[in-house]
Amino acid sequence: MIRCLLLAVSLLPAQAQADALPEDWVRLSDIAPGIAQDIRYARAFNFTGAIVPGYEAGECILRDPVAQALIRAEAQLNADGYGLILWDCYRPVRAVQHFADWAESGIGPDMGSYFFPDLARTDLAPKGFIARRSSHSTGTAVDLGLIRLGDRVQRPVGTPQVRCDAPFADRPAETGLDFGTAFDCFSPLSGSAYALSTEALTNRARLADALAAEGFTGYDAEWWHFRLPLADAGPADFPVTAAP
Repeated sequence: MIRCLLLAVSLLPAQAQADALPEDWVRLSDIAPGIAQDIRYARAFNFTGAIVPGYEAGECILRDPVAQALIRAEAQLNADGYGLILWDCYRPVRAVQHFADWAESGIGPDMGSYFFPDLARTDLAPKGFIARRSSHSTGTAVDLGLIRLGDRVQRPVGTPQVRCDAPFADRPAETGLDFGTAFDCFSPLSGSAYALSTEALTNRARLADALAAEGFTGYDAEWWHFRLPLADAGPADFPVTAAP
């Protein structure tokens, strides 16, 4: 029997074998296709201005316990007319290293006029916005927001002529709800220490409360970043791919 199983695996197309996930990792779309996704580093609308190495598909990949916790949070939010939208999940080590190299080199495109208008690219690492290690590489961290049930997924494109911390009505739509800044906005306004509109504070609190109920912890400098600590969850560097 074991020999037959090994033979069956060996006969799979090479691409299918390459796209298979390690044990205890899942694609969120396989187990919860109703949760919205716009995996931003799989397309050019992100702070680098280009698709990020390691992102071969716009798929949210996570450790299974993290995905299951998100599903439970989604169910609670659905009861109040809201849902989650994922902008990043597992991030390969190669992508994390690319961010650091991109920031230090100053070479290649960027969308700094939108995502970090008050900073030089070379300031991003010293100020803590970019690092050579990320909890995303362990499959335990997510970048996400909320949408109203029934709203279509917004996928902004182009080069906005405004700042990421401009008033909500002036920014490209990425969700119909105001969180005070856009996702990945390298601005003090993205942190919890700044006074915002009542609507933005309410939306941030609703998101944080739903995730905290499932054991996630937030990050004070980024309203969109949450992590579910898991024992023995080390970093990985396989590419983000679609289902085989």
